[in-house]
Amino acid sequence: MTTAERGRTTIRERSVARIVAEAAQDVEASGGLGRTLVGVPIPGRGPARTEVRVHGDIVTARVTMSVAYPTPVRTVARQVRQRVRERVAELTGLTVRQVDVDVAEMGRPAAGERTVL
Repeated sequence: MTTAERGRTTIRERSVARIVAEAAQDVEASGGLGRTLVGVPIPGRGPARTEVRVHGDIVTARVTMSVAYPTPVRTVARQVRQRVRERVAELTGLTVRQVDVDVAEMGRPAAGERTVL
């Protein structure tokens, strides 16, 4: 059976976005974002926000997240980029060309949340 006869596998952007979000969470000192309801902060944190584009076998991603204070932002961003590239390649076989990291919040983790210092 040739490659053309076997068909083709399509991985949706939504699936890759979930992989990206989970990979970002794997990095120590990274976190999700505070939640709001009609602009009013509410307790708890949501996951990091992700935007993903898949063009053939190439992925570009944007991760919006928080970083635990006083961890260096550049260090965490570099680790997130690396982790996202590794996990997406490992789980999908796709190549991540670019990972933009936006740090929207810095703060001390609340009681019961992961802390790294």
